Amino acid sequence: MIENRRLAAIAGLALTLGACAGPAIPRPSTPSAATPPPTTVVRPVQNNALIGNSADAIGRMFGKPQLDVTEGAGRKLQFAGSNCVLDIYFYAPRAGANPVATHVDARTPDGRNAEVNSCAQSFQR
Repeated sequence: MIENRRLAAIAGLALTLGACAGPAIPRPSTPSAATPPPTTVVRPVQNNALIGNSADAIGRMFGKPQLDVTEGAGRKLQFAGSNCVLDIYFYAPRAGANPVATHVDARTPDGRNAEVNSCAQSFQR
């Protein structure tokens, strides 16, 4: 008798919890083999002297970076000096192309924004 009550209580609890679950979340359909994956195109939005240069060209301009980080399809070179820190980000403009500088950040050592071109000039050889 006690065993039947336990089973009835467990069944009732399961029904109650099931009602709280809500509707199932639909899963996105997987693309068919005939549908090619979208191509990521990176378009620079900045206009400075470094945009469009390869990492090798930047290395010839400034020497060895203090930091060289690759993450996924992107790469960042960082040059740091007493007046400013320059971060240059590289991405391929289209699939199969060599990465080029697409974005540049410049800041003072204490974190305030700095002007990119004047900061870059301070690193030129």
